[in-house]
Amino acid sequence: MDPAMRKIIHIDMDAFYASVEQRDRPELKGKPVAVGGSSDRGVVAAASYEARRFGVRSAMPSKIAARKCPDLIFVKPRFDAYKVVSDQIRAIFYEYTDLVEPLSLDEAYLDVTSNKRGIPSATLIAMEIKKRIKEETGLTASAGVSINKFLAKIASDVNKPDGFFLIPPEEAVSYVEKLPIERFFGIGKVTAEKMHKMGIYNGMDLKQWSEADLISRFGKSGRYYYRIARAEDNRTVDPDRIRKSLGAENTFGDDLTTLPQIRKELTHITDILIRRMERSGTKGKTLTLKVKFSDFQQITRSKTIGAWIENRDQITTLYEELLTTFDTSAVKIRLLGLALSNLNHESDKEEPPGLQLTLDF
Repeated sequence: MDPAMRKIIHIDMDAFYASVEQRDRPELKGKPVAVGGSSDRGVVAAASYEARRFGVRSAMPSKIAARKCPDLIFVKPRFDAYKVVSDQIRAIFYEYTDLVEPLSLDEAYLDVTSNKRGIPSATLIAMEIKKRIKEETGLTASAGVSINKFLAKIASDVNKPDGFFLIPPEEAVSYVEKLPIERFFGIGKVTAEKMHKMGIYNGMDLKQWSEADLISRFGKSGRYYYRIARAEDNRTVDPDRIRKSLGAENTFGDDLTTLPQIRKELTHITDILIRRMERSGTKGKTLTLKVKFSDFQQITRSKTIGAWIENRDQITTLYEELLTTFDTSAVKIRLLGLALSNLNHESDKEEPPGLQLTLDF
């Protein structure tokens, strides 16, 4: 099928972990809630919208979150409970299509071009799914609808929470041309800053650059940037996609310049990685340390062991060893990441990184 003829929905649950906690514990409703961490250690796994108004975000160190929101209520995560709700939601998806690609417990892509209900409009399907999720779980979801995964992902974030947004085929190119570069899925804060220095502030600016020039500036990601500037994304919704690695990373507003700073941030990143391992039942035999410097140069260092890597002590020992493989005494680091590979099993799927049609959307 012509990729431009597809009807793709992206469903994203609203503050999923925190919303489940507020649903199950009525005393938390309307209050700022952080799932994970504590007032003095760890990191936030998820924040309610009440907490987000104070600037609390996922992956934020708990101490900073508590300073931003003194009344913040920390709740221990219950991944088994979240998995039960996630399974309920996915069961709803499968009533409409078998082409479901989960990215995590709380979001997924659906291809409803040819759907089980014979509903011609992706908009009607998305609205029906949102309604059923609310009725059956008591939770809200936001939905984005468009002709490809890139656009559907962007659309689902427009009117959160409990939102819906459609980018129809005939408006896809013009919508992307006006879109601020910071809102492009796959373009992070550091890349956006680099693009700003190049005079790129929106899709139209990005569109002026040739594919070769973007590749020379951004490596293989430049090819992706070239396509999405034209609202092009040929990736299919793949229900059988196998995850080959599991990781976590963080980009810093201020460069890390000392080994204690590096170790502190790697502790926070390990917290996130451990939670993701527990949630998906994943363990691996290879740990990779990713380091991006202030000049955007990047290195990776990996270590493979004979046993399964499945706990914090193993991860800490391995990344300490990997830190010795490069000079940390005179560096400026913008990003750190840890990833497991050589995994034990297939787990939840997740995402790495001219349209004039008349379709019933």
